[in-house]
Amino acid sequence: MNFKIKNFFKSLGPGFIIAAVVLGPGSITVSSKIGSTYGYSFLWVILVGAISMSVYTTMSVRFGVLHEKSLLKVIAEKYGKWFSIAIGVCSFLAALSFQFGNNLGVGMGMKTLTGINETIWPFIFTPLAMVLVFFSKNLYKALEQLMMIMVVILILAFILNLVFIKPDLEAVAMGFIPRAVSGDDFNEIAALVGTTFVLHNAFYQSYLVQGKGWKLADLPRSIRDTKIGVSLLALISILVIVTAAATLKPRGISVNSAADMAIQLEMLLGSFAKYIFGFGFMAAAFSSLLVNSVTGGGLLADSMGMGSSMNEKMPKVFTAVILLAGMVIAVFFKVNVIYALIMAQASSILSVPLIAIGLFLVLNNKSIMGNYRNNIVQNFMAIVGFVLICVLVYFMYGKLIGYLAV
Repeated sequence: MNFKIKNFFKSLGPGFIIAAVVLGPGSITVSSKIGSTYGYSFLWVILVGAISMSVYTTMSVRFGVLHEKSLLKVIAEKYGKWFSIAIGVCSFLAALSFQFGNNLGVGMGMKTLTGINETIWPFIFTPLAMVLVFFSKNLYKALEQLMMIMVVILILAFILNLVFIKPDLEAVAMGFIPRAVSGDDFNEIAALVGTTFVLHNAFYQSYLVQGKGWKLADLPRSIRDTKIGVSLLALISILVIVTAAATLKPRGISVNSAADMAIQLEMLLGSFAKYIFGFGFMAAAFSSLLVNSVTGGGLLADSMGMGSSMNEKMPKVFTAVILLAGMVIAVFFKVNVIYALIMAQASSILSVPLIAIGLFLVLNNKSIMGNYRNNIVQNFMAIVGFVLICVLVYFMYGKLIGYLAV
């Protein structure tokens, strides 16, 4: 049995990396905020986002195991260089939006642990991430192992906590039933979808699969790995919402800091909850900060024909740009940190419709995918996910215009 479990975890990789990079501080913050404010009402949004994420990520995986060339190189050849660059720029902007939140998360976690102002910590962790990007000899393997450990620990902590807090299971079940929403709820829904349905990371899955060396014979394993990764991502978000709804909402606690979120784990961890949660929050932020920058930088470089591997110069340079820009924006963003994290997650969806279109076109092109192109069901699910993103983008665009007009 132990041998089978060990082999099972060895067979995983890219799916855990995607789950861990998406599961950053914004995801934990948004889920905690929604649970403490709305209770179990928005659990159904997690399922919608996770299904959409799974559809697009498995599409990316199918391309990755079939081809030696990168996804953006094929898009440039088939649909034009301009389209490839546009997707690269969109991915870069989406990653930058997440990066801002990751830096805020690092600062929040370290402030909880040390009491030192959160604006100091991005100046420490960003250079550390740059050192890892530029000088690590086997960055992929190190990330894979780190992400797997983090995801498993987070899940176990929240599951054990649920045993102590005993949430209302009937109310939890009702939360998975979709309901009508008002205009005031769209910020939270957009942010919640933005923490689960992250298209530039789904797109990058093909690069991770190619980096893993998986081929067509590995397709079943890579699909399983991807679905497990997305399922774990959704599970953690659900666990955080349920925990916050059961512990914070009855006490009228509004989430304004990592310490407020740590109250969720007091049933299990007691007085140590603040420090353990702060460390976990910081670790989630730093790992997401690192991998997210690699994703955005790598896709932008590849779209311009400057290399797709992190062993090449320009992907590292663009990765460094994201790291530095995210640090600067986070340090000088003088507003409520929790609100900023939520808006960073929500605004990340503004740049992703073009990414969905590119992936959809490639996966329906018979000359590229052959017998592995999308079937009717896959196309239907992909279109549903695309419509979801477009509706939220329309809403967020209106909010952004209103904000800039003030």
